Amino acid sequence: MLKLFKKPKDKIPKSEIITEPKEPKTPPVSKCGKPLQLDNSRWERRLHKELMSLIKEPPPGVTIDTESVQQNLSEWKINIKGFEGTLYEGEDFQLLFKFNNKYPFDSPEVTFIGTNIPVHPHVYSNGHICLSILTEDWSPALSVQSVCLSIASMLSSCREKKRPPDNTLYVKTCNKNPKKTKWWYHDDSV
Repeated sequence: MLKLFKKPKDKIPKSEIITEPKEPKTPPVSKCGKPLQLDNSRWERRLHKELMSLIKEPPPGVTIDTESVQQNLSEWKINIKGFEGTLYEGEDFQLLFKFNNKYPFDSPEVTFIGTNIPVHPHVYSNGHICLSILTEDWSPALSVQSVCLSIASMLSSCREKKRPPDNTLYVKTCNKNPKKTKWWYHDDSV
């Protein structure tokens, strides 16, 4: 509310304008009480930070296609080399990471792309990966680097090159986005 005190000249000096204190606007807060930043720049800053980390200190056998990132920050192509002493030794694979503006609270969509999709019990011939951290076990504490390490570890621990038993049916009937699949995680031994 604004109250004015008039002088005979009808001019109001600034010193005589009295305003009642307004209640401070409280920014939205998260469950833990920290202020939420409600703009698109938060996820972009997180992606830039992860990109720099991945370029400076990539995990063994992992490289990023920087040209793809320069064209579109929300889609990264990452190359993974099969580790020495594994069934995939010397093979080269490419992953496509797709991020939305809810990242890191929402997991990226991750698929194998290209002509060399690994033959693995948890990798479908269309590139979809059955890995719990890509869906229900995702946490904002995870990163592109940790996903790459998990996938490299999954490939390294494989004992037999074969497709999932339901590969043909799944590929014919699945959604284009693997995150929309209701995976059944039943085999941690591969």
